[in-house]
Amino acid sequence: MAVDCVLPAFPGDFAARLVRARQGGTVTACIGMLLEARGLEAELGEQVDVVCGAAHTAAEVVGFKGPVTYLMPLGPMAGLRVGAQVRLSVLTPHIDAQAAVGRVIDASGQPLDGAGPIALSREPVIRESRINPLRRPPIESPLDVGVTAINALLTVGKGQRVGLFAGSGVGKSVLLGMLARNTVADVVILGMIGERGREVREFIDENFHGSLGNVTVVVSPADDSPALRMRGAWLATELAEAHRRRGRNVLLLMDSLTRFSQAQREIGLALGEPPTTKGYTPSVFALLPRLVERAGMTEEGSITAFYTVLMEEDDLQDPIVDAARAILDGHLVLSRRLADTGVFPAIDVAASISRLQTRIVGDVQRQQAARFRALWARYGEQEDLITMGAYQRGTDPLTDEAIVRRARLLEFLKQAPAQKVSYAEAVARLQALFADGQALIP
Repeated sequence: MAVDCVLPAFPGDFAARLVRARQGGTVTACIGMLLEARGLEAELGEQVDVVCGAAHTAAEVVGFKGPVTYLMPLGPMAGLRVGAQVRLSVLTPHIDAQAAVGRVIDASGQPLDGAGPIALSREPVIRESRINPLRRPPIESPLDVGVTAINALLTVGKGQRVGLFAGSGVGKSVLLGMLARNTVADVVILGMIGERGREVREFIDENFHGSLGNVTVVVSPADDSPALRMRGAWLATELAEAHRRRGRNVLLLMDSLTRFSQAQREIGLALGEPPTTKGYTPSVFALLPRLVERAGMTEEGSITAFYTVLMEEDDLQDPIVDAARAILDGHLVLSRRLADTGVFPAIDVAASISRLQTRIVGDVQRQQAARFRALWARYGEQEDLITMGAYQRGTDPLTDEAIVRRARLLEFLKQAPAQKVSYAEAVARLQALFADGQALIP
């Protein structure tokens, strides 16, 4: 079975495309990040070449208004001017998903690791692929991610979509690295979208030590154009889909969903869309489910996806946080308060949830996880009184137990970045935590 390519497919056969490419158009204006062109016959999402003398850049069609076609450049615009020629790109290379395993590529599918070219595939990509809801098998088996807190308390199922909500400096990248190294998966696709370019090399060196193995890294740093940053997110998803069609279980890590949304916001505002909360345009909230819904379980394989979502000022009511929470199958919240006390990974189990845990774990683990969460939440509710010494022992049995077990609960959550804790080991540790025989909370 041929593997999907990673760049947009275009309608029509090659001959028809060549005829359209010869017609072309001209640039009539440049407004902010957008180029306006007339006389161009192109469709949304298609790539064009803009040429003016020695200056040349690729661009993507992002909108229309009457005879005007709006283009978002994918590269530098220096040297372009009114009258520049616009032509539809005749040939678009398609990289083979299997050939990209163990490689680092950019948002256009070009290698960044200096390890030579990547083999091509002639198969067109399905840019707007959708899964029939009735053809999604139920998620029934846990996925071993190698992290104690997730395996035992917030169990993730194979094919689940999970948000990783975090502010700055609370260990988001470290946790992503742990998931990439420790998760039991056939292939790992890591999309680094809109992040600082400096962090790319650091992340790869610290987590993979020079050997990516079964990992493909898609990089579109913050200085890429908005269209390229969005293309990087689609590309990572398309690669994961290609492996899933081969019957594989894929882990998709995307850092971050917020940068993807911000890229679409930039494009939407440039096109004149009305801004809503925090300036996000309506198209942002329309695109998020289209991206996320492509992950999940199918009859062929699975894509388990973790999407990081940045919380500005640790605000859980941020519009992207709120939208992601509604369309994902669970979320992990990283707590700054825990990070400040040296607890890593700083997962706040009271604020986090896995919507599928109750279905995929046994009764004993479900009860013990509920008990852990109840103790953790109750201590948080009474922490101020406990710290001031105002709480009187014997007032509330659950609070009394939370105080006694607090140190052990904290120790349970701690895990060194280099440590891997299997699913079975994490469940055994949870059972040992409550091995004193006290009645479980119903």
